[in-house]
Amino acid sequence: MTAGRAAGHSQTDVSGWIAQRAGWAPDDTAIRFEGADISYAALEDRIGRTAGALAGELGIGEGGRVAHLGVNAPETIELLFACARLGAIFVPLNNRLTVEELLWQLQDCGARLLFVEPDFFDRAAELAAALPDLRLATYGGADPRWPGLERLRKAAKRWPPSLCADLRRPAKIVYTSGTTGRPKGAVLSQEALFYTALNGQSVFEFRRDDRILTAIPLFHVGGMNIQTLPALRAGAAVMLHRRFDPAAVLKTLVEERTTLLAIVPTMARALFALPDFADADLSGLRCVCMGSSSVPPALFAPWHARGLPVNQVYGLTESGPTAVALPIADGFARSASAGKPVLHCAAKVVADDSDREAVPGEIGEIWLRGPNLMTEYWGDPEATADAFTEDGWFRTGDLGRVDRDGYFFVEDRKIDMIISGGENIYPAELERILAEADDLAEFAVVGRPDEKWGETPVCIAVPRPGSAVTEETVLALFHGRLARYKRPRAVVLTQGPLPRTPLGKVRRFELRQALLDGRLGA
Repeated sequence: MTAGRAAGHSQTDVSGWIAQRAGWAPDDTAIRFEGADISYAALEDRIGRTAGALAGELGIGEGGRVAHLGVNAPETIELLFACARLGAIFVPLNNRLTVEELLWQLQDCGARLLFVEPDFFDRAAELAAALPDLRLATYGGADPRWPGLERLRKAAKRWPPSLCADLRRPAKIVYTSGTTGRPKGAVLSQEALFYTALNGQSVFEFRRDDRILTAIPLFHVGGMNIQTLPALRAGAAVMLHRRFDPAAVLKTLVEERTTLLAIVPTMARALFALPDFADADLSGLRCVCMGSSSVPPALFAPWHARGLPVNQVYGLTESGPTAVALPIADGFARSASAGKPVLHCAAKVVADDSDREAVPGEIGEIWLRGPNLMTEYWGDPEATADAFTEDGWFRTGDLGRVDRDGYFFVEDRKIDMIISGGENIYPAELERILAEADDLAEFAVVGRPDEKWGETPVCIAVPRPGSAVTEETVLALFHGRLARYKRPRAVVLTQGPLPRTPLGKVRRFELRQALLDGRLGA
């Protein structure tokens, strides 16, 4: 052991969380997945051997970027912890993205290795052809072109938890779309993951006998960080689902007597639509968490009717995400509120584009500050500087207010962002493609309320005189370019000009209202 280093590892060092739990309660279930249990001792062994495989045959060292493309699986969690042991950086990729979108992110972060599961082998082959320096490995199924994780683990020596002291080193890069239309990689350090876990533990009051259900994709910070990582740090059990299937989720809630559930509004609507929901035994649950977008009161009532409190969580990829949350004790009377700043994050509402803190009830921009926040946007110092004030406050761009009792209410989101089915969609990303259409004189993308998805993107376009543009030709521009969930669901062709500010920016609020009022059209 290096002189001056104490034996063991810091409790804040992500690499040692599972080892600690395995030493304390080795036989407790850490993950239940597709009918099989993985104990904390078994999970620790898998993480250690995965880290050994990364450091050995796969050649990953400190700072190396390890990307992942797949659905929810224990390997997703294992890779995060294994990377932490090496000081490597885990990069979860949204499996709904196109090859073009994935290629951009892999190039941007400089990934050296991509883990892929069978559902995405075809997409991975295209990525490998475009990036000859990118190594690929598989799990959950074999492919003769690439080494499999099972074989690599069997041949690897166990890599113990790190003794590293630098908790500010990057642990994850999570891509989040920006208003420029290009995704930005939010860098979350080991310290950020630690404090996010503490925030989650305080919000949900985790116990060792808790059983949480994770069906939100783990490539989202919401799926991995709101409850999953805090639960594992607390020694609870994670009921992990590959994908969200409402019937399977309801079955698990009943049969496993799940104690905590985190979902987005779209998932809640799908559960309510099940014929068995009304009579299902949900007595094991002690709280339902909903987040990712504004939650309408209609989505609280079915849970409240079952005697279940509902707490909202507010945050962003850049905040880990847990920044403001509603205590479980307030989950009936205060469900409409996003709650109060969590234990290790400060929040305030700033009014009038200044540093003046808003008075109670006044709407302004929500700012956040704390060790749970990202350290930077990967490779983008300009965007990082724009996002933070000189004294470390992160400008969310979201509008909200605080009441006299200190409860936060999110009134609107970043003015141009659309949340559809829990997924963030930025109009600028779609408009970048529309700009290639010579037949369009003007265009803008706005969100339209949708009963199922919350919102869907709609393209409002002004054709050039004499052009033969149609709704179909505009929609065709997006095929193969963007993930299906990002593509416009409708195109409204109208006469110009579109409403603009004195600086020439489209007034999206006016466009959204005109769309709702039916005032747009040829």
